[in-house]
Amino acid sequence: MTASSPLPQPELSKIIKLSEIGSSALTGTIVADDEERQALAKRFDLPSIESITSEYRLAAKEHEISFTGTIQSSLHQACAISGQPFPVQIDEIFNIIFVEKTEIPASDEEIELAPEDCDVIEYDAAQIDLGEAIAQTLYLALDPYPRGPDADRAAEKNGLKSEEEAGPFGALAALKDKLG
Repeated sequence: MTASSPLPQPELSKIIKLSEIGSSALTGTIVADDEERQALAKRFDLPSIESITSEYRLAAKEHEISFTGTIQSSLHQACAISGQPFPVQIDEIFNIIFVEKTEIPASDEEIELAPEDCDVIEYDAAQIDLGEAIAQTLYLALDPYPRGPDADRAAEKNGLKSEEEAGPFGALAALKDKLG
């Protein structure tokens, strides 16, 4: 039997032990330092992250921990068309619920999640990582197909169709032009 290697430390980590959460809510601020921002930019394949700040409220409920607040970030994303970096501002409200990790038996059955199930994070070892939750929230707030200010010009230069031309109505318009 071999010893398993420890899990890598998240780039942005702020561990809170459950014993630190009392009957009244905790509030605070998380600000990513330069090293954390560079590591997250690498993880998320971003040209750069200039700032990440989160104001939060953490409250214990009967069988869950409520983690709510805002995240603000200034960063650069690469345009999906031109590849050129352009500035992006993220201002996101989050509402995350931490619940104790449970073992789910393996099954071939599909599991359907409701929208309210999507912001649930499991914890174990009587601690939660607020920093990793903030990092995941930031990632989910990013546009998966970002279009920079020069996207249309780059698309035209490379012969790519616009969304209107490539869509079903664009195909009908082209057919109409051919039929005359």
